[in-house]
Amino acid sequence: MIFFIIDFLRHFLGLKIPLVFTYYSTRMMLAAITSLVLSIFLGPPVIRWLTAQKMGHANRFDDQTKKSTPTMGGVLILFSMASSMLLWMDLTHIFTLILFITTLSLGLLGGYDDFLKLKYKNTKGISGRKKLLLQGSIAGFVALYLLSPTVNQGMQMGNWYAPPTIKEHISVKMYASDTETAQTALVTTTISLKEFASRLYLPFIKEPVWRFVGIFTIIAALFIIFVITGSSNAVNLTDGLDGLAAGCLIMVAACLALIAFLSNNIDFASYLNILYIEGSGEIAIYLSAFIGACIGFLWYNGHPAQVFMGDTGSLALGGVIGVCAVLLKREFLLGLIGGIFVAEAASVILQVASYRLRNKKRIFLCAPLHHHFEFKGWPETKVVIRFWIIGLLLAIVGLASLKFQ
Repeated sequence: MIFFIIDFLRHFLGLKIPLVFTYYSTRMMLAAITSLVLSIFLGPPVIRWLTAQKMGHANRFDDQTKKSTPTMGGVLILFSMASSMLLWMDLTHIFTLILFITTLSLGLLGGYDDFLKLKYKNTKGISGRKKLLLQGSIAGFVALYLLSPTVNQGMQMGNWYAPPTIKEHISVKMYASDTETAQTALVTTTISLKEFASRLYLPFIKEPVWRFVGIFTIIAALFIIFVITGSSNAVNLTDGLDGLAAGCLIMVAACLALIAFLSNNIDFASYLNILYIEGSGEIAIYLSAFIGACIGFLWYNGHPAQVFMGDTGSLALGGVIGVCAVLLKREFLLGLIGGIFVAEAASVILQVASYRLRNKKRIFLCAPLHHHFEFKGWPETKVVIRFWIIGLLLAIVGLASLKFQ
């Protein structure tokens, strides 16, 4: 909306607006500040409203100290993010549309799941299969857009929602006519969105490790669905202690935001030999709003928590970082920097498999993993802080992979 406002002020009121407000770096900072301020100032009335609606936390361990704490606080995060998006992002860019639809759809799914849990105390909300089906359908639309040229062209309306320009830098050896000495030069080539989405990149490796072509493009689509759905559920499983999920999400989002910002600059992308993705700065802006909203939410979610994000927040926020990783082609990097989320999800999978296949024997005292350490006697705050430290370390390693490749 900022571009519409600037055009209105310039053309209709004749005001001179500094170009600084159109810079990605400026909009990233303003987006973070906007969502942070909104989440802090709207926190008390939202918490009071949730408490009045009796949105009490359904605690599996029957912790009486948390039983009356309201959940569905994710509406505060999502509203702050969406408001910042509408104000500071380019509303005509396809990345803005994809991120908005993902946030809205997964937020509604998580909200309905929370509502069922709270209204019918003896239910677990939406069944696991139905939830996976709905999440997979949402992720499937993202995969369909990225991998289907027909859909890609059909969504374009003039300059609105046009597919982004994507360029890669290829090292080639050039020989002079009068000498056999070869010189290496970087050649920039443009690749299609479908070709871009059909590739797999690994951390610390510059070149794609795999390209899916022909009928194998179906595997690329399934992989995209797996990443988005898996990320959404992994964050949902991590959201079990005061501030744990929000703190870890901040570090993952910060890492992806920096990568998105660098990918949007042709010079930085050339220097680091990474893909140039036109408009990926919009992803960086949204992730900045994401970070600001999560920091503001931590103001009330830190121990002892006054509100929990619930599935409303965790499913949507996890899906958003999954979509961002897919749009940046950093799916495996997400697995590295989001190692806490991977470990939490893996602990549940291993626990269930062990229980069913090893005659009800368990690997962990309790799953997800953070509850295992609680059962070992660690205080809740110690578990959260140590998981944050590990998350920070993984984020630093992830950023280092851009240089050491």
